[in-house]
Amino acid sequence: MSDTAKFDRAVELIDAANREDPNQETVDGESWPKELLYGHRMSDMIERFDPQADAAAKLAVRAQHIQRWKSPRSDYPMDRKGYHQWRTALYDFHAETVGALLEQAGYDEAFVDRVKQAVGKKALKRNPDTQMVEDIAALVFIEHYMEEFAGKHPEYDEEKWITIIQRTWRKMSPRAQEFALTGGIQLPEALVPLIQKAVAE
Repeated sequence: MSDTAKFDRAVELIDAANREDPNQETVDGESWPKELLYGHRMSDMIERFDPQADAAAKLAVRAQHIQRWKSPRSDYPMDRKGYHQWRTALYDFHAETVGALLEQAGYDEAFVDRVKQAVGKKALKRNPDTQMVEDIAALVFIEHYMEEFAGKHPEYDEEKWITIIQRTWRKMSPRAQEFALTGGIQLPEALVPLIQKAVAE
């Protein structure tokens, strides 16, 4: 099987898995399974940010939230410790899920392991693939989800928002930070002053 055929098959399998999401989101009048839409947005972003990225990076980005609804936050204690337990289990779940699909698509063990490391968020800041997934996720959050998140938390004051923005910013590479501030993404208009203030600090 050619590299292109394997890649296309892997994307099909990832999308089929995410098409099962019972949660729906409407964009421009079209209803999407939530995580299928997220995967498409992630792929769109990596094509804008780094169109020369290789197949492993692009598949890791596509699969970053694969079948997330199957590991709900409510399965863990609703405290800080429970949150970290959930995140750790979630990363492992995503990695194992995409790993099985990539094997099905015909990829070898080394390739599969590379994608699993990135999706599992291993060695952030040291593993370029993991950092790529983190960069793309942050850029997608800022462009597509930050304003919606703000609408769900009217109780957050300016200080809280600056903290949230700075946490997101710190996860990003300098290259992704520059991309965000130089027109690479559409910043949420209502939050631009807060973003500028958070970054300046």
